[in-house]
Amino acid sequence: MAGVVRHRLFWPVVSLLALVVVNAAARPGFVRVTVRDGHLYGALVDILRQSAPLMMVALGMTLVIATRGIDLSVGAVMAVSGAVALTLIDRSADPGAVGTVLVAIAAGVGIGVVLGMWNGFLVTVLRVQPIVATLVLMLAGRGVALLVTGGFITTVTSPPLKFVASGYVFGLPFALWLSATAVAVVAVVQRRTALGLLTEAVGINPEASRLAGVRSRGIVFTAYVASGGLAGLAGILYSSNIMAADANAAGEFIELYAIVAVVLGRTSLLGGKFSIAGTAVGVLVIQTLQSTVLFLGVPSAQSPVFFAFVVAVVVLVQSPQLHRRLGRLSRRHRGPAPATAQQPARDMEVSA
Repeated sequence: MAGVVRHRLFWPVVSLLALVVVNAAARPGFVRVTVRDGHLYGALVDILRQSAPLMMVALGMTLVIATRGIDLSVGAVMAVSGAVALTLIDRSADPGAVGTVLVAIAAGVGIGVVLGMWNGFLVTVLRVQPIVATLVLMLAGRGVALLVTGGFITTVTSPPLKFVASGYVFGLPFALWLSATAVAVVAVVQRRTALGLLTEAVGINPEASRLAGVRSRGIVFTAYVASGGLAGLAGILYSSNIMAADANAAGEFIELYAIVAVVLGRTSLLGGKFSIAGTAVGVLVIQTLQSTVLFLGVPSAQSPVFFAFVVAVVVLVQSPQLHRRLGRLSRRHRGPAPATAQQPARDMEVSA
């Protein structure tokens, strides 16, 4: 049992289950899943579907943080990706064609990769601090998205694009399949190949890993490229959900939510040790908490305060330092451990 409690995912999972229990107690229908036309519907299914964009962004953020970096530009990358994709669809001769939508999605993800390469170039080649390098794109990205859309909100009518966020495959939302695939691919690449070990080595001690022959620049550059590509895909999901490219609202504050999800998943902000599964659980905690805020009817102006308070409580519950201090207090109240039967024998041996 002690080994289970010490597991890295124990407290994140406990936090998620606690939120589910609280919601279920307040509204029993929260855990009810119904089947209509072979598709699953319910609050839990909605949480899994709506968490897809944040899941994409948080996965990329995990890789960047593991290399001692940070990516504040993911929200802006989402805005640019959605603007490029929907502008292509809007200006095409046949917006409802599957081929048109696939080309637009490829262009949106591709522009995300390019922007990730730009961040990686600033960090690895020009040696700009990650927070400054990504802050540049964070400030300029939404302006670029507005230039692409001409300063307006671009709306389209395209069933194939709508399917990305709202469609179902084998009874489950297509967005859920996308996020699950992204988690599986990143987990396999990072935990079943040498790349994960190299990423941890670079994050723990970049100079030592360089002296050991690890191409730390390439590892860091790859992390930013992956973050940009995943943010680009998240922008497609967001735009597909509202069927519009809104440069100002797309990905708003998502970089902050992603960092919180990574921290809740027990990935160290100092770099090195990271957990893909922990990030996935952290994203579900954030999305469930957002659903809880809506259900409780907290006014929109006060919801950030409520959200921050609950997140702070969850972080404290997971704090190893808090657990150690509580353990010391518990042992102090119990008093010294009783002497064992073998203690007198050892004393006699010493005196002899």
